[in-house]
Amino acid sequence: MAGVFEVEVDGVEHDHGLEHQNEANQFDVSKLSPEEKWRVEHARMHAKHKGHEAMHAEMVLILIVTLVVAQLVLVQWKQRHPKSYNLVTLFQMWVVPLYFTTKLHWWRFLTTWFIFSVITAYISFRATRKPLACTTPRLVYKWFLLLYKISYATGIVGYTVVMFTLFGINLIFRIKPEDAMDFGVSLLFYGLYYGVLGRDFAEMCADFMASTVGYYSASGMPTKHLSDNICAVCGQPILVDVSEEGIIENTYRLSCNHVFHEFCIRGWCIVGKKQMCPYCKEKVDLKRMFSNPWERPHVMYGQLLDWLRYLVAWQPVIIGFVQGINYTLGLE
Repeated sequence: MAGVFEVEVDGVEHDHGLEHQNEANQFDVSKLSPEEKWRVEHARMHAKHKGHEAMHAEMVLILIVTLVVAQLVLVQWKQRHPKSYNLVTLFQMWVVPLYFTTKLHWWRFLTTWFIFSVITAYISFRATRKPLACTTPRLVYKWFLLLYKISYATGIVGYTVVMFTLFGINLIFRIKPEDAMDFGVSLLFYGLYYGVLGRDFAEMCADFMASTVGYYSASGMPTKHLSDNICAVCGQPILVDVSEEGIIENTYRLSCNHVFHEFCIRGWCIVGKKQMCPYCKEKVDLKRMFSNPWERPHVMYGQLLDWLRYLVAWQPVIIGFVQGINYTLGLE
C-alpha cells in the first residue's frame, strides 16, 4: 500500500526542486526517488527548526563549555589519581561499545568481543596470581603483542580500503562504493578498538606482574636486588649474551646497562606503554631501541591509540551529559 504524508513548508524557501501546488503539498512516498525523499525530509527539518536560531546557539554554547570543562576535569583526574582514572577508562572502553552494538544487533562485533573477553580474562587472571608462574609473563606478552600486531594490521587494511574507495579504485573490481566503504570502516573500527583495549589490559598486567616479581615498584626502590643474569621483567635467567645471536630470543641491553630478554623489554616498552627501565626507572630511548624504520610506526601508532581512547571512552559520556542538560533546560 502506497504511503502518503503531508509536508508544510509555509514561508520556507527550501523546496529543493519540489514544486508546491498548494499551501500543503502531498507526496506519494512510494513514487519518490531516494534523493527526492531526502529533499522532503530536509525541507521538513528546515520548517520544524525555523525560528529556533537562538535555541541552537545556546545548545552549541552548552556543548563547547561542557567539552572544555570535561577536558579539564579529566586531565586533573588523570594527573592526581592515575590508577582510578585508568581503571574507569578501561571499564568504559570495554562496556560503552558493547551497549551500542547490542542495541544495533551487530553480531559480528559481539562475537569477536566475546572471544577477546574470554581470552583476555584468562590472561589477566594468570597475571594477577601470587606466586607468579614462571611462564606467565611470556604468555601475557605473547598474547598482547599478537593482539597488538593483528589490530595494527587490521587498522591499516581498513584505512587502505577507505582510501581506495575515495579514489574510486573499488570500481575496478566492480564493488559498490557503499559496500567497500562499510568494509573499510568496519576493519578500521575493529583495529582501533581492540588496539586501544588490548594496550590498556597489557599495561595493567605489566604493572601487576612486575610488582609481583619484585624488581619493579611504581614508587620507591625495588624490593629485590637484580642480578646480572636475571631479566627484571619476567624474573627468569638470561641465557644468551648481548653480543651473541640467540636461536629463539636475543638479549637487549638498555642505556642504563641493565639487560633483559628482547621479547620482554619490547613487550614492556611497546605493549605495556612503559618508557623506562623496569628496575632503575631510567628513561628508555625508543629511537635507539627500535632502529629499524619499519618498527618505528608502532610507537606512533601507540600514541594514536592513546588519543582515540578519549573519543571512544569519554566522548559518548560527555555527549550524554550535554543531552541531559538540554533536556533539563527544555532545549530541542
